[in-house]
Amino acid sequence: MELRVLRYFLAVAREQNITAAAESLHITQPTLSKQLMDLEEELGKKLFIRGNRKITLTEAGMFLRKRAQEMVDLADKTEAAFREEGMLAGGDVYIGGGETEAMRYVAKALGRLQESCPNIRFHLFSGNGEDVTERLDKGLIDFGLFVGAADLKKYDYLKLPYLDTWGLLVRKDHPLAERESIRPQDVAGVPLLCSRQALIQNELSGWLGYPLEKLTVVGTYNLIYNASIMVEEGIGCALCIDRLVNTTGDSDLCFRPFQPGISANLVVAWKKYQVFSKAAEKFLQALQKEISE
Repeated sequence: MELRVLRYFLAVAREQNITAAAESLHITQPTLSKQLMDLEEELGKKLFIRGNRKITLTEAGMFLRKRAQEMVDLADKTEAAFREEGMLAGGDVYIGGGETEAMRYVAKALGRLQESCPNIRFHLFSGNGEDVTERLDKGLIDFGLFVGAADLKKYDYLKLPYLDTWGLLVRKDHPLAERESIRPQDVAGVPLLCSRQALIQNELSGWLGYPLEKLTVVGTYNLIYNASIMVEEGIGCALCIDRLVNTTGDSDLCFRPFQPGISANLVVAWKKYQVFSKAAEKFLQALQKEISE
């Protein structure tokens, strides 16, 4: 598969129309159609369902779209790293991470870096630990910010001087909002929204003193914003980390920490033996300086 053809494929998947995709690529429609048919023949799979006005992806097409986007992103990232060689004060840094207030350390390091390298560009990816690990392993990001328990055997990392606090996000008119903290027995029978990562890693089982399966989990989430809307609408309470949702002023929500408390360590990790671009190397130096001060 040629990278050029994968870009053609992605354009058609995005536009859902051969004519529109050809126009965006500045090639003729017959040329594009032939390239797509050749790609299907090369893979031995039908990638598109061709309708009168709209083209949709088959199951094989959806799989290829994910892989093609990863390959194109990695190629673009590699080309950008080579272009950096001629840039004295620029380049690209790719950072992935879960939602956490500790992202401020990353932000401050980037701010420090921009003072000396004003043309530095940064690209952020938000996701849970599994999402970040996948992108880090594939080379799609330079650094991953991990919250809580993580398998770091294949990474080098910096531990951030910060701990995230676990607790319960509830409506202010919920009975549990009257408590200063939440004990294990308080969540028994309460409809809960739980982080999928927390469920997978069983981070809460020790605190509860009984299996997570006994909780009344009505839904799961990977990022807290949409879950907070569910809490506002009375769907349930969310097990989450503090300071990710606004609970001040006119907010209908409040956060109550667990008792006994549960804290999560945070690290910024990168692949062992990683060969950094100049921009990524400069960011790491800025982050190290930010943490040391």
